[in-house]
Amino acid sequence: MRWKIDFYQTESGDYPVAEFIENLPEKAQEKIIDYLDLLAEHGIQLGMPYVRDISGVRKLKELRIRYSSNIYRIFFFAFTGRKFILLHAITKKTQKTPKSDLLYSLEFLMMELFFLKEKFGCKSQRVE
Repeated sequence: MRWKIDFYQTESGDYPVAEFIENLPEKAQEKIIDYLDLLAEHGIQLGMPYVRDISGVRKLKELRIRYSSNIYRIFFFAFTGRKFILLHAITKKTQKTPKSDLLYSLEFLMMELFFLKEKFGCKSQRVE
């Protein structure tokens, strides 16, 4: 069964990842769509070299796409009901992912989790 892929929507109604993809050359868009299709097909089982956990942030992952001389990253998390939510995307220009991009992704993750908690009435519990 395929996983569903949703795009995070900001409070202002923007879809950061969709807009990022739309502004890329057509061939790069096609490559990203192929990788998103792989993610939908294989779900959380898809690992390296396609998906990597972001160290230090439990739920945050990155989809790793290389096209021509460009490296793209799409930050996302898995949600219940076999769903991925795409949060933020970048063209990677340095060896290490810039902290500012990780902070954007983390901020979007927190906002999305808060929204889902409010929408579905989820209550968090602390286990000691």
